[in-house]
Amino acid sequence: MLLWLLGAALLGLASGFYLPGLAPVSFCEPGKDEVPDCRSTIELFVNRLDSVESVLPYEYTAFDFCFENTRKRPSENLGQVLFGERIEPSPYEFQFKKAAVCKKVCTKAYDTNISSDKNKLDFLKKGMLLNYQHHWIVDNMPVTWCYDVEDGQKFCNPGFPIGCYVTEGGRAKDACVVNSNFNEKDAFYIFNHVDITIHYHVIENEQLGARLVAAKIEPKSYANSDDESPDCSGGPKFLKSKHSGIFKISYTYSVNFVEDKKIRWASRWDYILESMPHTNIQWFSIMNSLVIVLFLSGMVAMIMLRTLHKDIARYNQMDSVPFFLKEDAQEEFGWKLVHGDVFRPPRKGMLLSVFLGSGTQIFIMTFVTLFFACLGFLSPANRGALMTCAVVLWVLLGTPAGYVAARLYKSFGGEKWKTNVLLTSFLCPGVVFADFFVMNLILWGEGSSAAMPFGTLVAILALWFCISVPLTFIGAYFGFKRAGIEHPVRTNQIPRQIPEQSFYTKPLPGIVMGGILPFGCIFIQLFFILNSIWSHQMYYMFGFLFLVFIILVITCSEATILLCYFHLCAEDYHWQWRSFLTSGFTAVYFLVYAIHYFFSKLQITGLASTILYFGYTMIMALIFFLFTGTIGFFACFWFVTKIYSVVKVD
Repeated sequence: MLLWLLGAALLGLASGFYLPGLAPVSFCEPGKDEVPDCRSTIELFVNRLDSVESVLPYEYTAFDFCFENTRKRPSENLGQVLFGERIEPSPYEFQFKKAAVCKKVCTKAYDTNISSDKNKLDFLKKGMLLNYQHHWIVDNMPVTWCYDVEDGQKFCNPGFPIGCYVTEGGRAKDACVVNSNFNEKDAFYIFNHVDITIHYHVIENEQLGARLVAAKIEPKSYANSDDESPDCSGGPKFLKSKHSGIFKISYTYSVNFVEDKKIRWASRWDYILESMPHTNIQWFSIMNSLVIVLFLSGMVAMIMLRTLHKDIARYNQMDSVPFFLKEDAQEEFGWKLVHGDVFRPPRKGMLLSVFLGSGTQIFIMTFVTLFFACLGFLSPANRGALMTCAVVLWVLLGTPAGYVAARLYKSFGGEKWKTNVLLTSFLCPGVVFADFFVMNLILWGEGSSAAMPFGTLVAILALWFCISVPLTFIGAYFGFKRAGIEHPVRTNQIPRQIPEQSFYTKPLPGIVMGGILPFGCIFIQLFFILNSIWSHQMYYMFGFLFLVFIILVITCSEATILLCYFHLCAEDYHWQWRSFLTSGFTAVYFLVYAIHYFFSKLQITGLASTILYFGYTMIMALIFFLFTGTIGFFACFWFVTKIYSVVKVD
């Protein structure tokens, strides 16, 4: 019941409490100088171009569109840089409530006999072939292309294509299907004109002026009789695949203003989010996950309240039982037989403690980030805020990572504290950074906007070495200074021999089975997360995500406790690594699903994009492995400590 109430509160919070991240801006008609803090000029900014068929985003200027180099470009935060966003000013500029029709922006001319012009034209054709999309911004709000989809619904895409391609066989690809006039074979159709409609809401009872609540666009293609003086007439503008000679493109726009009395500024993103039909599927995902949680909770409750209660009661009464009956009872209930070995330090305890320290760091970072996202501080309007928050939290959470790794390593009987703290500081972050650096080299080589600038790379290294590492050392200092964790039972000097195990209690089958149920709780939510990353769809349902996060923690804990109990009953006391790997194996299912998603859902082509996809996926899988493995270990550690602390040991 508590979980239901929490979910309802979070979902209500995520939908009703919206903090856009920026203060509203008032606009008024030119000449009305008496209105304070009221702008008349509406600036349009352009962002990087991306495609669902390629992982490589490119800057707006890479395609040789009309550009503006007199105004200063806005500064990006760390999250925007990591995601490859490059926001720049554009030559598109409007006056509030002043309509314009077929206004020329610029004319671009190419001569295929000139090598540089031919390369620019070939790159433009490549962009149309791979369906690269513009992303324009007005008043910190995406300019959307709304069109009808199946069942009479309207989908609003926060991007629009630069053009499209009709194959040699006459098959229209991508956006070419919207116009029957796009029928020239082996031709590229260029969207060189845009109709922009800006919706505004007049402020009442506050101050004079208006606020922009929507910006919609309709891309069009016009051949124009005269490219130097375009009139937005004639058939569509196309470029033959084997064109040679001079080719001119005139870029134009029309703008219109419409008053909207229904939409208010605080809810102006709703029309974009509501066009994404995900809510019903999300509820199905939550219900599916809750069924799994209830099933596991019932199993754990049955073990804790019924089986364990009987076991403990019987063990504690053994003092009054004859010796030969006591041996029979112990054979019947086997988990107490390993009490002298259950807290024996695991093999490779150094590596396990390092993994658990990094996993603790990731767990706290994820929890805090999702909590802030639920409050609306990391909404889509606040670009890059989610990644910035996650990176800053990871840097600042070096202390708990060092503390947990040191404390557990000391409890495992380790003495090489210098090696432990160095591995905690550099092993897992170093693997992630090495993978990221290789991916960045590929992006540099491809000239992509997602390639991190050298200065930002140095800043990331400075955050790591100058803040995260010292904090890890501080945490490790306090972890080693404290006494080791006291266990409720003593450990025997001679290890007990583990009997022959049945198939289902052997390590590998248990580990493989343990990750199925946690993955079953998240795979639907995982689909939307992968869509937002690779298909460039907007992700905003952080209330659902936080609820799934809680369900995942519960499911990982309960599944690991169940398998841990079965193994202890089979007199196998090597639970430390097994509990970590049982829960962490969920990451292997995540990796398999990501491979399936790549081949079944994505249209990515090219070797570089494929390497980038799997390179970044490996980073996500490693982080998820440490995250889920840490949950499983601490759940099992609590369970083992609890059951052995309530029995009387001879």
